Amino acid sequence: MANVSRAKLRLMTDLKLMKQEPPEGCSASPLSDDNLFVWGATIFGPPDTSWEGGIYTLRLTFSEEYPDKPPRVRFTCDMFHPNVYQDGTLCLDIIQDHWSPIYTVNTILTSIQSLLTDPNPASPANPEAAHLFTTNKEAYKQKVRKIAQRSVEC
Repeated sequence: MANVSRAKLRLMTDLKLMKQEPPEGCSASPLSDDNLFVWGATIFGPPDTSWEGGIYTLRLTFSEEYPDKPPRVRFTCDMFHPNVYQDGTLCLDIIQDHWSPIYTVNTILTSIQSLLTDPNPASPANPEAAHLFTTNKEAYKQKVRKIAQRSVEC
């Protein structure tokens, strides 16, 4: 029970921080008033990138062990990126093996936004996207632009 209370307290703190100091181009909140453990998030494509103009949705699922354990994070929209699996799950060090309880929802979303424009093709979750990113940047950017355009039509 102590874990659940601690997790809820921390999630309420993260929500307050998100409302008071949202990271630029990001928003997030619980999907329903009666469940603090499942959040919806939105990241707007960073300006002056192939992602610009896109609206990318995610789901963050927290366990009762948060903040000691990271949330499960996945895109709920189409995504073509070297570090995003087909099911939308991210390959991102801070929500995997480099997690720290000091990270907040704000930190996670800022890191994801940064990952969009600065992928790590050496650790591919999507081999096709990683290959295209490293061998034909123009074709990669065109594919990303299509994803960005589709994201606002949903």
